[in-house]
Amino acid sequence: MIRGGDIAKGTCLLQKGQPYIVVEREFVSPGKGGAFARVKMKSLKDGSVLTQTIMTQTAVEDAQVEVRACQYQYADTDAYHFMDTATFDQYEVPIAGSGMEDKKYYLKENETYELTIWEGKVIDIKIPYKVVFIVAESENYVKGDTVSGATKPVVTETGLTVRVPLFINQGEKILVNTETNEYVERVNK
Repeated sequence: MIRGGDIAKGTCLLQKGQPYIVVEREFVSPGKGGAFARVKMKSLKDGSVLTQTIMTQTAVEDAQVEVRACQYQYADTDAYHFMDTATFDQYEVPIAGSGMEDKKYYLKENETYELTIWEGKVIDIKIPYKVVFIVAESENYVKGDTVSGATKPVVTETGLTVRVPLFINQGEKILVNTETNEYVERVNK
């Protein structure tokens, strides 16, 4: 159990029999009455969002989840396959119906990701906030074709489509914000 006043962003809570992760937390101390936390949570199972007001002294049940560092091996038609880097245990994460269909665009073979495990099942794959991709497909544009600030769509090696400035070419590395799918910068490594 955890007190409402101790809830922080990233805390896992058990609500409606499902694990939720706190994505936003606002502490409110009104002039009259008790203080409370306004909490926005996202379900780790189906992605639904729940907003709740919890008094700071109220105890809520925290979800007992385990986070493991695992190396992404490959994907087949049914599942993503991971290996725990410490114990070498294998994990299969079903693709269909798990809410993780779109994660395929961010997973790169042999990279390490954090898996959230609840009751023996993988319920979430934590994707880094920013990821470096190689541009696999890009159309060529001639300088002067458009006004400044113009963008074009490119496809990365994982199949993700991102809008980038016209000067980005095939084979170059770009940094992408994984929450918004927006281009951040060209990487010169």
